[in-house]
Amino acid sequence: MSEKLISIGKIVAPHGVRGDVRVLPLTDFPDRFEKLAKVRLDDGRCFSVTGMKYHKKFILLKFRGIESMNDAEPLRGKLIQVTTDELVVLPEGHYYHFQIIGLRVYNEAAEYLGDVTDILETGSNDVYVAEQKGQRPILIPALKKVVREIDIPGGKMIVRLPEWETE
Repeated sequence: MSEKLISIGKIVAPHGVRGDVRVLPLTDFPDRFEKLAKVRLDDGRCFSVTGMKYHKKFILLKFRGIESMNDAEPLRGKLIQVTTDELVVLPEGHYYHFQIIGLRVYNEAAEYLGDVTDILETGSNDVYVAEQKGQRPILIPALKKVVREIDIPGGKMIVRLPEWETE
């Protein structure tokens, strides 16, 4: 069985004539690029990283063997990926989106409400979207008073829905 890969950046373009690539970070931890010795792309290729610097909202990376803009151009659009073991460890009670998507959602009376199919980022707090076939989606604010328990190994979430969602 292959390992689950998570995208942490997207190569958006070559940068300059020496083969650097401009990377849009897809992570809340862009400083992780400072420690990368190797990268894995979504097409399976791996490269040693020989240089890194910040440039506006991007990360500039230099790969061994990529020496010109022409060498870098085919990398445009490729995703930089890590295994779940290589992810930054989050504080207790915090989760990556991929860990939440797919959880089965139950209320405190153990009634099945649906599976988390999406996460809406609202600015103040995330909102989980739980869907069950034939039912309207349920919006679950990602707040401690609503989300009572998240059991990643068990694949479930226990919630106390606000009154407006139970009507």
